[in-house]
Amino acid sequence: MDHCAIDLGGKKSQVCLRSPDGRVLLEARYDTLSLPDFLRQLPHSRVILETAAEAFRIADAAKTAGHEVRVVPATLVRTLGVGARKTKTDRRDAQMLSEVSCRIDLPSVHIPSARSREWKTICGMHDALISSRTKLINNLRGWLRGQGLRLSSGSAETLAGRIAEIESLPEYVASQVAMLALLTEKIRTSEQRIEDLAKSDELCKRLMTVPGIGPSTAARFVAAIDDIRRFESAHKVEAYLGLAPGESSSSERQQRLSITKAGPSKSAEASASPRSPSHESWRESFTLFGATERLTSCARSRGALLQDI
Repeated sequence: MDHCAIDLGGKKSQVCLRSPDGRVLLEARYDTLSLPDFLRQLPHSRVILETAAEAFRIADAAKTAGHEVRVVPATLVRTLGVGARKTKTDRRDAQMLSEVSCRIDLPSVHIPSARSREWKTICGMHDALISSRTKLINNLRGWLRGQGLRLSSGSAETLAGRIAEIESLPEYVASQVAMLALLTEKIRTSEQRIEDLAKSDELCKRLMTVPGIGPSTAARFVAAIDDIRRFESAHKVEAYLGLAPGESSSSERQQRLSITKAGPSKSAEASASPRSPSHESWRESFTLFGATERLTSCARSRGALLQDI
């Protein structure tokens, strides 16, 4: 089996194809958009990619064409020699990845399903809307304080209406108030979209039976996990999401720390900060632990339970 390393770029990508004994069979640059056509014509090979914005789309095309695929983490390729001696070019990167693949079976990150990627994108777009609204709110509140104006208390959703009640607003402030009102409406639509996704999914509905788990947390959890069968136990899931406690121990001293939050940032944040009525105890931060344990054990005993995820 040949080894085809592709150094992906936004417009052009560098390809290096080697035989199993390490001989270079092909070196060329292709338009990134034409790579699926190239992969369909390529004999059965192992395709090696570095994580990038285009990586999963090209990985899907390679798997559809019948190739083995390895998507190598960007943090790992540096240890493989990519960019060594302060010399980094697309050609050298592709050469190095294909050469290493001839010697060892490179580890690959999980290639998420199309649905998982879509759900992550929907949640990411929702976060971008909220972030944009927060910046506008902070800017408007700063202007209000500078003018010595105070508003009646209320939520972020009603701020645009409360500011609009002020007489003789400058045009440059009124334009931001109008944009704030539009963003608030778009956020409501986005929240409803996520809620509809969660309510249409059987696993999300089961997760939402756990106290403190709403549609957003459930959807992010399912999108991050994707296929539960890739984890050996619920504890592996907890560690992946960053819900496992940290540790700082040395010699006979043992010290447990707060949860690491080392997993997918938004999923860990949503999972560790549930909308529960009380946050008094440390254990309440682990509201998904019980759900994770039950879901993982169910997946082991009933293989079809999470087949669609």
